[in-house]
Amino acid sequence: MAGLRDEILADFQGCTGIDDVGDAMKYLEESNWDLLAAVNLAMPRGTQQLPSEMSPDIEMIEEIERMPHSSSSTSQTVQEPKANSKMDVVENSKPGTSKPKNCAKGRMLTFHVNYLSTVYKINLPEFSCLRDLKQLIWEKTNIPPCQQHLHGWKKVPETLYTPLQSLYLPKENTLYLSSTTEEVDVTTDNSSLSEHMTQTYTLNIQDEIHKKTYNLKFLGSSTILDVKSGIYALIDVPVRNQQWKGWPSSVQNDSVMLAQSGISYPEHDLSVNELPMKEEKKDVIDLAGSDSSVDEADDVEEFDVPESFNIEDDIFVDFKSTKIERLMPENVIDETMGTLHFAEEFEKRYGAAHPEFFTGKFKDAVKESCLKPARERKLLAVYLHHDNSVLTNVFCTQLLGFETILQVLSANFIVWGWDITYESNKQRFLLSVKQTLGSVAALAMKNIDVDTLPVLVIIMRTRSNTEIFTTVHGNVGVNELLTNLIHAVDVFQEQRRTDIGVEEERQAREKVKQEQDRAYQESLAADRAKEYAKYMQEELEKKRQEQEENEKARKEAHRQAVESSLPPEPQQGAGVGVLKVKVRLPAGKFLERRFQPDTPLQTLLNFLIVEGYPTEEYKLLSSWPRRDLTSMDSKLTLMDLKFCPQETVILEER
Repeated sequence: MAGLRDEILADFQGCTGIDDVGDAMKYLEESNWDLLAAVNLAMPRGTQQLPSEMSPDIEMIEEIERMPHSSSSTSQTVQEPKANSKMDVVENSKPGTSKPKNCAKGRMLTFHVNYLSTVYKINLPEFSCLRDLKQLIWEKTNIPPCQQHLHGWKKVPETLYTPLQSLYLPKENTLYLSSTTEEVDVTTDNSSLSEHMTQTYTLNIQDEIHKKTYNLKFLGSSTILDVKSGIYALIDVPVRNQQWKGWPSSVQNDSVMLAQSGISYPEHDLSVNELPMKEEKKDVIDLAGSDSSVDEADDVEEFDVPESFNIEDDIFVDFKSTKIERLMPENVIDETMGTLHFAEEFEKRYGAAHPEFFTGKFKDAVKESCLKPARERKLLAVYLHHDNSVLTNVFCTQLLGFETILQVLSANFIVWGWDITYESNKQRFLLSVKQTLGSVAALAMKNIDVDTLPVLVIIMRTRSNTEIFTTVHGNVGVNELLTNLIHAVDVFQEQRRTDIGVEEERQAREKVKQEQDRAYQESLAADRAKEYAKYMQEELEKKRQEQEENEKARKEAHRQAVESSLPPEPQQGAGVGVLKVKVRLPAGKFLERRFQPDTPLQTLLNFLIVEGYPTEEYKLLSSWPRRDLTSMDSKLTLMDLKFCPQETVILEER
């Protein structure tokens, strides 16, 4: 069913010229995938005509009746519809994958493609589109479609999905191929192309609609289509309706990179406007007539291929089978390296429009999304890929590449991708889920039906539990996927608000407890400081007292030792020459003692020590001449010092 819708989508884009896949799918979904009704819905407001419209003055039915038929001998003869049978005309004009029996087998067109010195012959049915032709040229010349520039058309195709049948080509066609890189090499050599691709170009884009100027920066590897798609988000004008000025004349298609386009570096000026809407033709009638629309709608839904739809085998002669590069190699051991390979291959295969995949282990993705504080918490979207699923291509390109879905995922989700095409990688993934979320979640992942792959598994943190919220299977449309994501976000936001309230209450309680603990610790520390200060003061006082006592004991011991060594005082009248020394104390009192003239000065000082006046605290001065006797040689005798028989000395504190 998905492959059939892809074919209807391609036919619809070829008929209407609508390149935007989202816009095209919008018309088809509104018409319940009725191709004819979708074409009628799109054409009145579109900017292009059906390829069969040769003149705006010709009614649709008249044009269909005059549609030329192939005269080639290899094609099946198509009967000219009767002019008086409206039912036959409408039926023969229906596009789609189910062709009427009289036009199921189209002509075979032969293209002689000249490239360098070689001519490549390519056979293609006329109901193919330009994209199919470029794909075959790619396989023969190794030139990617985005770099192919074909010359020699009698009528140049407008888009990649333009049917070749609408160009009214002869059976034999000669085309000349040149690559965009070769055309650019006229001004830029190949050696500097890689350097230009890494440069940043500043595009000064004048919005003629809203009278604004945007200064946008793009890498040289960005294509012109990337620029147009980017400006679409700013001016809300689809790419097909944009009218540009300022691109170099050598630019022929939107797949050209900026580095190859020839624009000015580092800045280039452009302007964009909206193409004027064509007036709807009043004489164009509904292809599905009012008296047959109901019956034919049922016919269109039946996409049975007629028995006469036999295409010659030589149509597929030029196709080459290519081995698909898996998004992840077999037997991945390191999850981080596996996710890096997955992200790189995903972008190579499906383009730059994709979610930003988390690169790392599954348990790290769970921590980053679900195990953070409630305010920083996000949902986890696990994308499980399987290359053998028919739904994979549409899901990756049209759903995961849809702009609104990408915005929702970026704002609310951590997206983690894994490829379970190989059984070994599937078992590795289930083991990681079991270790991180438990056996129940692993069993739920294991029971996912392969036929519904790919899937997007939404994992949410609720009530202190991390568990699977829902699983979105690959057989959904854009609206259903978006609805599932928004529903998950709503439930998650409500639960997160509750968790935030619980966390704030818990934090408030913890804060009060911490403040109480801190106050208690501060009070306890203050008491301890006081006790310690008191203890230290007591210890100091004790030490001081001990020192004083020790000092007193020392002085007393020294005094006693000096006293024992002090000679006896001479008796009065003991003889001539006895000196009487009078010492005036600091308090004004006097001490008297008799000494022999040959008594050393030290003996006088010892006398004062015995009386309680140690030399280290007091100094002894003679009155005339004034001298500091304690600073003189203590071995000098009193006679040497010229003491008088009645000598008075002065004792002062130091």
